[in-house]
Amino acid sequence: MTSITPFLWFDNNVPEAVAFYKSVFPNAKVETVNDFMASFELEGQKFNALNGGPKYKFNEAVSFFISVETQEEVDYFWNKLIADGGEESRCGWLKDKFGLSWQVVPKALGRYLSDPDRTKADRAMQAMMKMQKIVIADLDKAYAG
Repeated sequence: MTSITPFLWFDNNVPEAVAFYKSVFPNAKVETVNDFMASFELEGQKFNALNGGPKYKFNEAVSFFISVETQEEVDYFWNKLIADGGEESRCGWLKDKFGLSWQVVPKALGRYLSDPDRTKADRAMQAMMKMQKIVIADLDKAYAG
């Protein structure tokens, strides 16, 4: 069966990166990891990684989307992924300490933005545009008017 697996290019820190992601994602599975490469799984998504050196860097053109239900989950992933040198961005986006981009997005945002009542949806969108980390209670308020 054909499959597609993201392949991540790191700058000589694959074992550190895999250990970090394993600490963030409770259901992580590591198939192989050594000083050159790794194969691992985060929440059912397989990844391969390579120590390729400093030539290529991650950027926001590719990000990984974490869909969550609760504010507790938003806070957990947000805080874990920005720890030790990560950086916050806007609208639920962040970069981890390796420069990999992530989106931590509650399912409520998708429900609100897809509401046929465009006034409610637009209020939720405007609220989200002002946020770094998504705050569900603030989305709820904006959506309700």
